[in-house]
Amino acid sequence: MAETPPSADNPTLFSPFKMGKFNLSHRVVLAPMTRCRALNSIPNQALVEYYRQRATAGGFLITEGTMISPTSAGFPHVPGIFNQEQVEAWKKVVDAVHEKGAVIFCQLWHVGRASHQVYQPNGVAPISSTSKPISKKWRILMPDGTHAQYPNPRPLATHEIPEVVEDYRLAAINAIEAGFDGIEIHGAHGYLLDQFMKDGINNRTDEYGGSLANRCKFLLKVVKSIATAIGADKVGVRISPAIDHLDAMDSDPRSLGLEVIERLNKLQVELGSKLTYLHVTQPRYTAYGQTEAGSHGSEEEVAELMKIWRRAFMGTFVCSGGYTRELGIEAVAKGDADLVAYGRLFISNPDLVLRLKVNAPLNRYVRASFYTHDPVVGYTDYPSLEKGNGNLERLSRM
Repeated sequence: MAETPPSADNPTLFSPFKMGKFNLSHRVVLAPMTRCRALNSIPNQALVEYYRQRATAGGFLITEGTMISPTSAGFPHVPGIFNQEQVEAWKKVVDAVHEKGAVIFCQLWHVGRASHQVYQPNGVAPISSTSKPISKKWRILMPDGTHAQYPNPRPLATHEIPEVVEDYRLAAINAIEAGFDGIEIHGAHGYLLDQFMKDGINNRTDEYGGSLANRCKFLLKVVKSIATAIGADKVGVRISPAIDHLDAMDSDPRSLGLEVIERLNKLQVELGSKLTYLHVTQPRYTAYGQTEAGSHGSEEEVAELMKIWRRAFMGTFVCSGGYTRELGIEAVAKGDADLVAYGRLFISNPDLVLRLKVNAPLNRYVRASFYTHDPVVGYTDYPSLEKGNGNLERLSRM
């Protein structure tokens, strides 16, 4: 059920949208993207500038994956939200975004088995739903810039899962203290919650394994715990049922997506309040994630799955995964999504919203600098359109 007012016939990518209690001026969203610039897990001035550059009045930004606990990292220099120093540092980022009139959510992240002993306290094995490691097809980025094989993880004991749920809840409370407008629960892309949901990974025999309902239980416990703590209207959820990133394969992605959505719908009824949104990544993400172009399965099958999930969810639907200007415009015009999240294009185009609106040329992104630690190069040094162009100024007001 889209939340656009009935008067908003024929919406476009640049039409206003009411996302729960938030009034957005357009539907172009900054997707969460790991950038590895938060040295020692503390947001710094580089992050302040990066998010400020990409904020627009009435725009919506989702932060990069942000660690919920000391065990949750799988990349070097990713930010956290589990201690007071991190909370205080995030306040500067949030303030800069709010000064531009934008809405910003913090994405809560635990990578699970997509980690390495070097990122774990005391060098222990990373946690997961399983003891199976990620295959050698994938490699993990190490602190020294090299790549290594993923190690064998340790399956969480049943009694430990509530402790991780509590880590998510406390991280959400910290995010609100830092001034964020809400949080997004990262339940996608082969990370911890996805490792429980996908039957290609989860081989458990306890109450969190086997059936669809059992495999979705961990995610739902996290959603309910956070929604109870900060309010459902400040909670977004991201899933990727049809994506095999980091070996996260499921034998029936259609049913998995519908199971999650049905349970989220029931939870919204139970709580008496809607979640802010559901964010679904489509399989184009995997194909484009490793190369500059590619395809993944049948476009018709993918489109149908996204339509099925979109129709099933009672609330705002956000899509992402390799969207171009044309694909984003089409998704909104056809009613396949309320909002479209852009990742790589936003990296190299801080003023992406304006560029898409006026159909201006886009800066090319440099993949080699995606995960470096330089506070400027490949991060905040991509140019915006020249402000002195009167024609662009006129078009931007259209």
